[in-house]
Amino acid sequence: MLIGDVARRSGVSARMLRHYDSLGLVRPTGRSGAGYREYSSEDVRRIFHIESLRSLGLSLRDVGRALDDPDFTPSDLVDDLIRQTRERIAAETELLTRLRQIDAVEPADWEEVLQVVALLQALGSKSAGRRQRAALSSVSSVEEVAVPVEALVEAALSERDPHVAGALRWALAQSGDDGLALLAEGLGSPVAEVRERAVQSVAEIQNDKATTLLREALTSPDGVVRRRAALALGARGVAAAIPALIDVVVEGTNDVDAADALGALASRPALADRIATGLVDRLTHSAAGPSVRLRLAQALADVPGTTASRALTDLSHDEDRAVALTATYILGIRDAR
Repeated sequence: MLIGDVARRSGVSARMLRHYDSLGLVRPTGRSGAGYREYSSEDVRRIFHIESLRSLGLSLRDVGRALDDPDFTPSDLVDDLIRQTRERIAAETELLTRLRQIDAVEPADWEEVLQVVALLQALGSKSAGRRQRAALSSVSSVEEVAVPVEALVEAALSERDPHVAGALRWALAQSGDDGLALLAEGLGSPVAEVRERAVQSVAEIQNDKATTLLREALTSPDGVVRRRAALALGARGVAAAIPALIDVVVEGTNDVDAADALGALASRPALADRIATGLVDRLTHSAAGPSVRLRLAQALADVPGTTASRALTDLSHDEDRAVALTATYILGIRDAR
C-alpha cells in the first residue's frame, strides 16, 4: 500500500507518515518498482497503535519506547500523564474563570480589559497591602472599571489576612446582592474556613435577600455558621434568631453579643416573655453548670417582665457565689429603674 493510500485510510497525513519514517517509528517494509514506499498491513496496524498512544498525550519518544522496549511498563508514565492532565485542567479552568470575570464587566475596549486584568492580578498578589488596595478600589469612583463581583467573592472566601478580608467584605456589601448566589455556594463548602468567611460576608450585606440567606443559615450543620448568622439576624431585629441566640449564650462564644441582641429584641413586648421563657428553660437544664447559669443570668438582665425577675430571684440564692452575686446585682439595678 502506497503512502497516499495509507494516509487516506488512517487519517494520518503523508507529511506525518514521512516524519514517523524519519524517526524510525514506522518504516515501510518495502518499495515499489518505481521506488515508492509500500506499507504492509503490519505497518498500518503500527500506525494505528501510534495514533492511539498519542491520543493519551504520549510524546513520540515515549510512543517509540512503549512499542519497542520489551521492559517498558506503562504505570509510571500513565501516573505522570494523569498529573500533567490535572495540572493542565486546573490551568485551563483558572483561565476560563479569569475570562468570565473579564466578560462580566463588559469592557468597552482593550484598555479596560487591561485594567481589569491589573485589578485581578492585584487581588491575587502576595502583598496584603496590594490586595487590600485592590478591594477598596473596586468601588472607588476614580476607577474606570470595577473588580468583577465573582473575583471579589473568590478573594473573600480565600483571604486569611483579617484587614484584607474586611476590605473585601466591605466591597461586596457595596455591590448589593450581586454576589449572594456565589456566597450561598460558599456556605455549603466542605471547608469550614470558607463557610465562616461566606457567612461573615453575607452578614455585612444589608438587604432582604441577604437576610433570607442568613435565616437559611440558622439550620446549617456548622455551629460557627449558625452562630454568626444568629448574631447578624439579631442585630437586624429578626425574631427567628432567638433560639439560636440563646444557644450562643449557653455555648459561651460571643455570648455578650448574643445577650445584647436578645436584650434589644426583648424591648418588643411581644418577644420579651418568649425570650425570658427560653432562657429560663435552659437554666433548668441538667447540664447548666455554674458558668452557663452565670451567662444566662447576665442575658436576663435586659429582659423585662416577671418571668425574668423570678428567674433572677432564684439565681440570687444560687449555690455558686458568682452566680448569686451577679443575679443580686442585676436585681438591684432592675429595682432602681
